Amino acid sequence: MDLQVIGGDAVSVSDSSFDRDYNPSLVHQVVTAFLAGGRAGSKAQKNRAAVRGGGIKPWRQKGTGRARAGTIRSPIWRAGGVTFAAQPRDYTQKVNKKMYRAAMSSIFSELIRSGRLVVVNELELSSHKTRDLAAKLADLDVIDVLIVTDDHNDNLRLASRNLPHVDVLDVAAVNPVALLRNKKVLVTRAALDKIGAWLG
Repeated sequence: MDLQVIGGDAVSVSDSSFDRDYNPSLVHQVVTAFLAGGRAGSKAQKNRAAVRGGGIKPWRQKGTGRARAGTIRSPIWRAGGVTFAAQPRDYTQKVNKKMYRAAMSSIFSELIRSGRLVVVNELELSSHKTRDLAAKLADLDVIDVLIVTDDHNDNLRLASRNLPHVDVLDVAAVNPVALLRNKKVLVTRAALDKIGAWLG
């Protein structure tokens, strides 16, 4: 299939990578796994074994008239441990490379069908001024946009920091959440070639 490039000729892309049926269940699974992988999972509480103190039995087992107790760090005591203490955990979910690429291909195909993918020959800035990038985006009639470049671009990154709803990523950092979150995805010609090679 052919994609129209703003300010240039149409570019031919692979149908297997950019013209696939949308698979909502696969996309949902990949997005969920991506978001789960971003969780820190670092919360931790102390159980009765981890709380300092409580090594001695507070009183003898029988004869005092009080309830039996083995430690002052029991969860029912003040300053005791937590009954079901939260421990650090790993939330990552395994997603096969083939599944991930198929989901990304499905997302790109849907972006093209819905007219949300914009391809330009190149997007270069002579400075890191926000107004320069804002003017370029206004010319292209895109506001809420993800800009995908073939390589890390400091000028674009710095110029976009103060623009709401504008994100800049290189091809290596593109992810399903970023693609779905923005109304438009602006891709350079070189970045599109890299994405097509990666999707295979």
